Amino acid sequence: MTTTPQILMTPAQLEPAVKLVQNALEQLNKILLGREQLHRMVLVGLLSRGHILLEGLPGLGKTALIHAIGRILQLEFKRVQFTPDLMPGDILGTHILQGSSDGTRQMVFQPGPVFTNILLADEINRASPKTQSAMLETMQERSVTLLGTTRALPSPFFVLASQNPIELEGTYPLPEAQIDRFLFKLMTEQVETPVLESIISTRRHGQPPAPTWTMSAAELEHLFGAVGGIFLPKQVARYIARLVNATHPANNDVPEMVKTYVTYGASPRAAIGMAEAARACALIHGRPTAGFEDVKEVAPAILNHRMILNYKAKFDTVDAFAVVASVLKHVDEAGLDLPGSIHVE
Repeated sequence: MTTTPQILMTPAQLEPAVKLVQNALEQLNKILLGREQLHRMVLVGLLSRGHILLEGLPGLGKTALIHAIGRILQLEFKRVQFTPDLMPGDILGTHILQGSSDGTRQMVFQPGPVFTNILLADEINRASPKTQSAMLETMQERSVTLLGTTRALPSPFFVLASQNPIELEGTYPLPEAQIDRFLFKLMTEQVETPVLESIISTRRHGQPPAPTWTMSAAELEHLFGAVGGIFLPKQVARYIARLVNATHPANNDVPEMVKTYVTYGASPRAAIGMAEAARACALIHGRPTAGFEDVKEVAPAILNHRMILNYKAKFDTVDAFAVVASVLKHVDEAGLDLPGSIHVE
């Protein structure tokens, strides 16, 4: 079986797509101040057609960010506030008995809020495991199956979920099967003092401005096509595979932090997502070929929620980002596995 070699794009061919991405980032940075890195990573996730989990304290702009993305990309947006009494039918939809003019009655499907382009699952960890598991098919297959009938969701379809790291009473941690379906887990941090001052001075009641530029559906499809055209060299693909394998403590060549603090490492889905995210990251930076630097930029967001840490990590106050940093430092790009005293310039 032979494969057709991928035709490499030139920087000139990539320029229209890069300009679209830069316009979208410029709008996000104007609407929400002081979040440039977060905005870039969210856009990388969306261009990779991945779902994103945002974690942060209340009031840091997670919902406002998702609203802004929906307006800029002109995608249909729906929000579901997850609560313990939320049922699967409240999200997926349900069948109702409806009468017709001739006096007959039949079951008619009433679509739920998941039939949209962007679904904001607000405080997703407050819903019961039964409701959380109802999201699995939508996130993986982009479809909903009820009463033996499978219905495709609109394209594109993204789940952007938020969860609050405090007030954990009455919450249900996401199961590993579901959290693995989020391409990124991004942390929403507190902004700096000058940013707060600017928000207070220029925005009454913290109301963000409306976007002055929007992207059409055709332009968004062009971006998806451009990401597909980014070349991923074999050396970079091998680097991704080695990074993922280095998160498993049972393997031989892993950093000491993995052996000490990790119970289970990242899944193959992490490697697949890292390859796509590296392509999207290269596009944002205007490069037709994904490189090691792109992998390093997206790796923390992809790996931090896919490793299961043990009790010792909690006791030693070691988080997943520290473990990922040790993996990135341990795995060399060239794959030569040289002694630590030898450095390749």
